[in-house]
Amino acid sequence: MKTLRRICLAVLFAATSFSALAQSTSAAAGPEIRDGQHDWDQLFGNWKMHLRRRLNPLTGSNQWVDFEAHDVFRGVLAGRANLDEFEAEGATGHIEGLTLRMYDPTNHYWRIYWANAAGPTMDGPPMVGRYTNGRGEFYDHEIWHGKSIYVRFLWTNVSDHSGDFEQSFSEDGGKNWEPNWNTTMEREEVPGAKVAPNPDIHDGQHDFDFEFGTWHGHLKRLLKPLSGSSEWKEYDGGFTVGKLWNGRANIAELQMTNGGTKIEGVSLRLFDPKTRQWTLWWANLHDGVLDEKPLAGCFQNGRGEFFGQTVLDGKWVMVRFEFSGLSDTAEHVEQAFSTDGKTWETNWTGDFTKEKKGQ
Repeated sequence: MKTLRRICLAVLFAATSFSALAQSTSAAAGPEIRDGQHDWDQLFGNWKMHLRRRLNPLTGSNQWVDFEAHDVFRGVLAGRANLDEFEAEGATGHIEGLTLRMYDPTNHYWRIYWANAAGPTMDGPPMVGRYTNGRGEFYDHEIWHGKSIYVRFLWTNVSDHSGDFEQSFSEDGGKNWEPNWNTTMEREEVPGAKVAPNPDIHDGQHDFDFEFGTWHGHLKRLLKPLSGSSEWKEYDGGFTVGKLWNGRANIAELQMTNGGTKIEGVSLRLFDPKTRQWTLWWANLHDGVLDEKPLAGCFQNGRGEFFGQTVLDGKWVMVRFEFSGLSDTAEHVEQAFSTDGKTWETNWTGDFTKEKKGQ
């Protein structure tokens, strides 16, 4: 359900279709919008929550259900992005998921992406928003039981030891709002979530285990793919891979440099036990936008192949990403584009070595 993604500390804001609401929120901030990339820093750490959910919004019902939840919140790429793993139990069942938040430094707002472990996949377009004067006010647009509605999310009382948020729906263009989620948070010293262990079975969900840790290496990027150009640019740097959902998901944080030029971003990988495939979602830190479509695939015989599509110069092209030469200490990666699925042009190659523990 789309509604569930907002439980996990998701923030909401108007996308382009929300211009009127967004302008009213922005106006309160004055002509200069502050840099908000550290808005969430106070929440890094472990939390327990009490949530109340209205079961049948916009029906006149006043029946609510309670959840007890736990959340682990941490920074990504030095806090310019962040991620939390969330777990809740209530009368209507168990919820497990994660939220990735990426900051747009140009427009000064956050994009928030939710993944439900039951899927698992990224749930629809991102939520977008910002804080003003210590109050987080965010909007979304959804179709709810055939109706076009606005969704408003408010963050208040945010500190290093507390946080309250409320979700409301409006079916009259934002004139009236009905709350349907209320949440209070408090610190806990030890994570309270009990994420299910990742079984030691050979169905593919351990394929990325070798990557957990920090890697250093060299990368080459073709500057103008599928143009006949052979101009490449080289970068040095590395990436760090962290385990999520006990290995059923992971996140890679990439930082590569060439003089003043940087490639910085994250790759979120989610395993689907039903299809036994991984989906790879990439977000570039310069704008905080997650790719609209993931790459999907698996590892076979020590080689990982993942396929998808992307837009290049206004045209859809096919994408192939490969992991090869794999060991506990080394890997080679390549990306290639194709317009026909028969011939492929490599536009990205990298060789990386794993940092030894204590190095």
